[in-house]
Amino acid sequence: MSEKVKLMIVDDSSIIRKLIRKYLDEYNMEIVGEASDGKSAVELFKEKRPDIVTMDIVMPEMDGLSVIEEILKIDPDVKIIAVTALSDKSTGIQAIKLGAKSFVTKPFSPDKLQAAFAKLISK
Repeated sequence: MSEKVKLMIVDDSSIIRKLIRKYLDEYNMEIVGEASDGKSAVELFKEKRPDIVTMDIVMPEMDGLSVIEEILKIDPDVKIIAVTALSDKSTGIQAIKLGAKSFVTKPFSPDKLQAAFAKLISK
């Protein structure tokens, strides 16, 4: 893939956002933005139009499931990886039903996140 993949990271935890940046560093991509709540995620998405979004589910302002619905209305082709707490796997499944391409449970290992990411960019 010659053109850089544009990634947007959405999570209310700065630690998780930092881990996602670190774990996905080896991929040829550009992080076009980060958001810490759902409302600003939708605004940032409209502005930056990333190819892939990592989406936290539990956030202030607007939850990740609502954000998934909103950004898919804007761009039905965007690829979303839902990031959800391990105790709430059903929410990850709900995210898939709404249009997310995969989900990763927190805490995640570098391998799990990289595998989900690699699967998306190979499609």
